[in-house]
Amino acid sequence: MSDTTRSSALGGTGASELFQLLRDGRPRTRAELAAMTGLARSTVGLRLDALVELGLVGPFADAVSTGGRPPSRVALVPSARVVLGADFGAGHLNLVLTDLVGETLIGRRSLLDIADGPEPVLATMVAEADALLAELGRSRRDLIGVGIGLPGPVQFSTGRPVNPPIMPGWDGFDVPGWVRGHLDVPVLVDNDVNIMALGERSFAWPDVDHFLFVKVATGIGSGIISGGRLQRGAQGIAGDIGHVQVPRGAGIACHCGNVGCLEAVASGPAIAAALRREGHDVAGGAEVIDLVRGGDIDAIQAVRQAGRDIGEVLTACVNLINPSTIAIGGSMAQAGEHLIAGVREVVYSRSMPLATEHLSIVQSRSGQRAAVIGASMLAIHHALSPAAIDELAAAV
Repeated sequence: MSDTTRSSALGGTGASELFQLLRDGRPRTRAELAAMTGLARSTVGLRLDALVELGLVGPFADAVSTGGRPPSRVALVPSARVVLGADFGAGHLNLVLTDLVGETLIGRRSLLDIADGPEPVLATMVAEADALLAELGRSRRDLIGVGIGLPGPVQFSTGRPVNPPIMPGWDGFDVPGWVRGHLDVPVLVDNDVNIMALGERSFAWPDVDHFLFVKVATGIGSGIISGGRLQRGAQGIAGDIGHVQVPRGAGIACHCGNVGCLEAVASGPAIAAALRREGHDVAGGAEVIDLVRGGDIDAIQAVRQAGRDIGEVLTACVNLINPSTIAIGGSMAQAGEHLIAGVREVVYSRSMPLATEHLSIVQSRSGQRAAVIGASMLAIHHALSPAAIDELAAAV
């Protein structure tokens, strides 16, 4: 395609804008697209040609005709490119390759220590990604974007971690720049709770526009989706409920330097510490969950109390942002209804009646996959945005 032709195809509401109509995967005829956009069919055809040249759109063979030649329909080609989603924890890496509608094609979980530092850890991710691409019969040229979730605060605008407590050597490191230097695609980085919110909503609650995801694990945090959009706040720490003061935390020191934080009384390590004081031999949250599953009354009561403490903070959240669904995830959610019962007990009794009239407080449905699903969705939303599609087209 000549530069002149491409310019006309991508100008104004160009191929990238037309592509947004096809992202839902529904096949449409050129006449339908012309009617939806108000453009001439010849203009629609020109812009579709640009998308076909990219391989993102192709013919759909099952069009129905009332007579004569069947109408030609076009649709998104989900397999045209692949996206890499990466979920880093303190001691693990979850990777998936998905197609353009978020369907997982292949995945792998491996053990690593995030404290080894950014370059060794990210080099492991790149090597694992290459292995997955090879196993799938694809190459780096098929990759259209990378989404990464990190277990610490992240300045989303730069993708750099900010004073992450369990990630020595990562503070201020240019994660997107380093990864893009190796994979040469757009790289999006966010904290793990935000991507878990994206993943859980995409997996289980796609029609819920006011959604709160709460992670209860070694730490406690939340991801806020309001009006269908993830809310990060001015500095990217919106939803950091773990360091809100709660009554039962009076005088208890938190690793953040303050006292009385929710995380200091209701996280996995905090519950384990409370049980140790009662004579139980538990090292952390995993052992607490084992006790709960075994029917230990002390452990059940401790977990339910943690739920009440979390409910104290969520009561304010419910009155402030009015979500219609709250999903509880993270490793401690494996304690099941005991944790959630404590949350419900306080939230339903303390929040405004109108705010809780249709409020659902539920266990995460995506479980351990929430973060890696969210990481891939983060990359997909960016890679298929109008600006990104225009950039791809200009490079052809």
